Amino acid sequence: MSNLSTTSDDILACARSLIVAGGYNGFSYADIADVVGIRKASIHHHFPSKVDLVRTLVERYRQEAQAGLAQLEDQVSDPLARLRAYTSYWEACIMDASAPFCVCALLAGQLPVLPEEVAAEVRAHFHTLSAWLTSVMDDGARQGRLRLNGAPRAEAEALMATVHGAMLSARAYGDPAIFGVVIAPVFDRLVAAG
Repeated sequence: MSNLSTTSDDILACARSLIVAGGYNGFSYADIADVVGIRKASIHHHFPSKVDLVRTLVERYRQEAQAGLAQLEDQVSDPLARLRAYTSYWEACIMDASAPFCVCALLAGQLPVLPEEVAAEVRAHFHTLSAWLTSVMDDGARQGRLRLNGAPRAEAEALMATVHGAMLSARAYGDPAIFGVVIAPVFDRLVAAG
């Protein structure tokens, strides 16, 4: 890997941490320069503007998420197990503080102040995740593995909102275990009898 891509990756990783900690407006190129140990001009070389930086970050985040969901599809055939793997991923990330919050969920709360290029990437993430969850809910209902109270799309949106809300609650209480406490009743309800 060249220094160019390493520096770019370091900048993106730092920006991701700073966004999770303080949101879109909670950091500057000076903050990144201090953490990464480079000059602000070097950041501008890679990402001419903050919009370019955050758009690229969210675009890469979306690609990683899509790859992770595709891997779940390939490796886990049972729809209930897929949903558990998805929520378990976030529970582990929150517990070990490696990714205590979904970047897109955090940025979604800031949509009114985000530049349109970033907002479009955030919306695209939500559409992709919703489509995947809807597909899993539909598969689970057809196979008799999931008990749905509504249409698969409505159930998918409810699960997505619950996962993001559980992240907020874990953060608000300063207690990573809250995530599991919030998520557990969802599975109690979704698990089909017999």
